[in-house]
Parts: sequence; C-alpha cells; structure tokens
Amino acid sequence: MNAAALFEPFEGGGLSLANRVVMAPMTRVHSPGGVPGPEVAAYYRRRAEGGVGLIITEGTAIDHPAAVSHQDIPNFHGEAALEGWAQVVREVHAAGGKIMPQLWHVGMARKIGELPNASALPIGPSGLDLAGEQITEPMTKSEIQGIVSAFAKAAKSAKEIGFDGIELHGAHGYLIDQFFWEKTNRRTDEYGGDLEARTTFAVEIIDACRRSVGPDFPIVLRFSQWKAGAYDAKLAGTPDELSRFLTPLSNAGVDIFHCSTRRFWEPEFEGSALNLAGWTKQITGKPTITVGSVGLDSAFTSRVTEQNQEDNIDRLLERLERAEFDLVAVGRALISDPAWPAKVQAGKADEILPFTSESTKTLY
Repeated sequence: MNAAALFEPFEGGGLSLANRVVMAPMTRVHSPGGVPGPEVAAYYRRRAEGGVGLIITEGTAIDHPAAVSHQDIPNFHGEAALEGWAQVVREVHAAGGKIMPQLWHVGMARKIGELPNASALPIGPSGLDLAGEQITEPMTKSEIQGIVSAFAKAAKSAKEIGFDGIELHGAHGYLIDQFFWEKTNRRTDEYGGDLEARTTFAVEIIDACRRSVGPDFPIVLRFSQWKAGAYDAKLAGTPDELSRFLTPLSNAGVDIFHCSTRRFWEPEFEGSALNLAGWTKQITGKPTITVGSVGLDSAFTSRVTEQNQEDNIDRLLERLERAEFDLVAVGRALISDPAWPAKVQAGKADEILPFTSESTKTLY
C-alpha cells in the first residue's frame, strides 16, 4: 500500500495543511461539567504529534440549555470552558497541528430529562423526534433566531481563541439535520417545504457565522444522508436533488463539505462509483472530506460484520490521487492509536494498535 497521497500538503477552503489526514469528530464525554481540562488538551496534542493534518474536535455545545445530552460533553461557551479550549489550541499548535471545534446542537435527539439541564425541553423544527413522534411544540421563529445567534457567537469565540476554523454539525439527525429532513421538518413557513427550502435554517446559521468571523476564516459543514437509527435515510435520492440541496449551502459560504458516510467505498448513486464526497465536490467545486470506516478491520455497520479489506483502502488512495475528494477523515482508528498517520506514512502499518471497544473507555 502506497499511502503517499495521504501525505501531500493541502491548500484550499482557507486552510493550509501538512497532509490530507483529518481527525473525525468523536464524542468522548471526558469534560466534567462541560469544561475541557488538561487531559483533553493532552489527548488532542497527541494526535497532532502523531501526524494528523487537521483535528476536528468532538461536538461542543453552543450556548443553549438543551444543546447536548450529557453533563460531560464540553461546552463552547462560558469563561471556564473557553479557557479550556484555548489551552487545547495552544497544545495542538505547539505540536504543529491545526484544529477546529465542531459546533453542535442535538435538537430532538435529546430526551426529556437528560442532563446537563434536566428541565430544558428538547427543541426541533416541528417538535418531532427521529421516529416522527410529537414530543414538544415546534420551534418559534424567535427560538430559531436565538439558535442562529448562538452558533454565530460560538464561531466568533472560536476565532478569538485561535482555532483554525469551525465545523457546523449538520449531520446524523441532530438539530440542523432535523431541518433538512422531511420526516422531522413539517413546517409550512420559510423554514419548511421542499428540499431547498429546508436548507433555510442552515443557510442563516452559515451566513451569521460568516458575518461573525469575516471572509477568510474556514467554515466546514458536516452533513449526511443517514440519521442515527435511520441508516437508509436519504435527503437526496439523485444527483439533481443533491445539487438542489448543496447549492444554497455552498452559496451561503461553506468552504469545505465534510460528507459523512458509514463506509467510504460505497457509491452514493446508481450508475457511478462516486461516493458522497465525490459527488459533493463535483457539484459544488468546493473541497470535500470523505469518511467512513477508514483504517478499521471491520466496517462501521450495526447489522453485519463486513471486512474492510486492504484493496478498499487502495481504492480510497486511488480516488484521492484522482482528486475525487481532498481530505480523508479517520475516526476510531485514531482513538486507539494517536500515531496512526505517522505509522502509515512510515510503512509501519503492522505496528498500528487496533481499535477495540476498550479504547473508548479512556482518554488516551
């Protein structure tokens, strides 16, 4: 396996990176009271030292009482949490890495009574959970504008702290994605309707973030077709539908699209080998990040054990060499071995520590 393509420098979307390896955002719940401490800073620094070109942090809570569903998920607001993140940035930069926070609101994926704010009700475009059940009232326009402002506030803080950009979590059935998906968005105002109209909430967030950080600060949008518990869901069933979905988001100011799939080698539409990142780059002309079971012995799937063979990785590298996409996000493989990139680059793949469920229990 010749992995040279992974270690070519990257310039684009406002970023200058030493290589094409991205650390995918992964929730770790190791920030007591929502404050990332020295262990979190050391955790991210190890990945920078291990050769990751760009780190995207675990999801972080914007300033809203129902933003997340665990007391140890890190906040991205408040003096203590922001100082904790400033230390993370200092450590990663000292190791030569680049880093951006993932800004997050879980929306209706949060259950009533969950911490850190048990009395805060979950919010969503229509008050529907991912099964389509009515749980709360639809968000008011005032609530929508409050969330837009909270994302912009977090983006501004990220720039002030010294991060290298931001990622907006618009995937996996969380709040932004709940506006995208017709099953959870039944609104009849400007925030609902057809596929293009359902991007309005995200477009307003992107625009507000852009105005808060200026023209040159990178904004990444993570999106997915699948949702948690609805792995066959599709926002777009055809390339034309995907174009209608992506165009307003791209025009709003997204610099890079992070195209979340569970298995990178699967084609997105019949009649083409392009995956979601490949189609997204072809449609928008913007840089894209591919992701999904990279570096794992078995694929990311809840139903079958499917081997992630070396020839799949080889095909990934061939696609990268053809510039089908630009960057490759690695997730769980980096939880178990922070030196995964350095070992791959040095041809020492046999020394990589394999991912196990035990790896997730500590913050190494």
